[in-house]
Amino acid sequence: ARGYTAWDCTSPAFIKDNTLYIPTVFFSHNGDSLDNKTPLLRSMEAVNRQALRVLRLLGDDKTERVIANVGAEQEYFLISREDYENRPDLKICGRTLFGARSAKGQEMDDHYFGRLRLKVSEYMRELDSELWKFGVPSIIRHNEAAPAQHELAPIFTITNIAADQNQLTMELMQKIAAKHGLVCLLHEKPFEGVNGSGKHNNWSMATDTGVNLLNPGDTPFENAQFLLFLCAVIKAVDDYQDLLRISVATAGNDHRLGANEAPPAVVSIFLGDELTAVLEAIEAGEDYTGSGETVMRLGVDVLPGFRRDTTDRNRTSPFAFTGNRFEFRGVGSGANCACAMIVLNTAVAEALTDFRQRVDARLAKGENKMNIILDELRRDIKACAPIRFEGNGYSKEWRDEARLRGLDCETSTPVSYDRYLDDSSVRMFETMNVMHRSELQARNEIKWETYWKKIQIEGRVLGDLCMNHIIPVATRYQSELADNVMKIQSTFP
Repeated sequence: ARGYTAWDCTSPAFIKDNTLYIPTVFFSHNGDSLDNKTPLLRSMEAVNRQALRVLRLLGDDKTERVIANVGAEQEYFLISREDYENRPDLKICGRTLFGARSAKGQEMDDHYFGRLRLKVSEYMRELDSELWKFGVPSIIRHNEAAPAQHELAPIFTITNIAADQNQLTMELMQKIAAKHGLVCLLHEKPFEGVNGSGKHNNWSMATDTGVNLLNPGDTPFENAQFLLFLCAVIKAVDDYQDLLRISVATAGNDHRLGANEAPPAVVSIFLGDELTAVLEAIEAGEDYTGSGETVMRLGVDVLPGFRRDTTDRNRTSPFAFTGNRFEFRGVGSGANCACAMIVLNTAVAEALTDFRQRVDARLAKGENKMNIILDELRRDIKACAPIRFEGNGYSKEWRDEARLRGLDCETSTPVSYDRYLDDSSVRMFETMNVMHRSELQARNEIKWETYWKKIQIEGRVLGDLCMNHIIPVATRYQSELADNVMKIQSTFP
């Protein structure tokens, strides 16, 4: 029962409620990690070690550290406290279990594109002010697609700090909402029939010299460093798509994934037209002749021309490349974003390790280094082709195609949890020194327990609402109808 804490000096301390808070790790008497911070820090160190080895292979002897960065967009709902107090299911479960749809939902999109309501704007202004006091650089706030839904986005930072800041952000969002007569809902799907809320984790790798390793530059076809790290991420997602799915699988997120702008549960990667064409050219051993960027002319002299991105975004993709980073859109609104980043960091570190080992083995035979690198890239591009998908992730055709491609199409959260302890998963975490089997077993047990307890609570609330709210009202209405029938019969015998 004895546990220990240790200060995390890489994440800034802060003062809240006249108390000094110091970001801290927690582990057992045997040295097992009992938190999310320790494995996250280990996974970041794994990325650093393996990325440095690959950079050395490419002739970079200046970089001393590679940092995994995250910008966690946060979606949420704001409703009036009066409405909230009238709904036992919202108060206990975080979502409505009964109810009719509104006569007007989000079909007109007027909330998404409309102005901020004054009360919401005042709430957002105070929230931003308080976040900056705690060192959380919140810079974007806007309406989201569903009525009463909004979004906040901070400046990107080191993954460990981003995870801590997001935990603090969620606490302040709920605390400040109460001051404005509002309630902030962080459940992934509080209302049926409209968008759910997610936490879009924008992930990238950067060197301590200021180079974003996922920046394709003006000529991505000639950027060997970018292509190598891009393919490592693709391979990581392809090899451990089931673990990425598990990292975001919860009872609440099950209601959100695959509908109303949330990505599907089936994991795939979107690269866009240009990068897809680049990889296909490499695989075929051909030169890439892309069209490059286009200057947009709007036909009005007073409006400036601007450069159009070579690739559009795909909002139906769970894991999309968005210019110089990947956006993992599957993370739930109320989740700790560290959980998904632990899996992603560790998988990428293993992919980089595997690439360096394959190159080293061929270098030992005296082969040309750049030829080896190109051959191994071509091999990975071909092997990981099934995970790349550019189309509509919501469509039934994609679900059918994903099965034909051999992708992990398991959408049931309880069934997917069993794969967390597969030999391949345990080997990856242990080889990268992120978690060992007993730490994984403990986390899997917690996942199971959290899942069935939430389902059990919802079942009990469902029963209570039926027996103590709905049936009494229905019975009274039934009596009124019967009384009305008797009166009609007596008046018109």
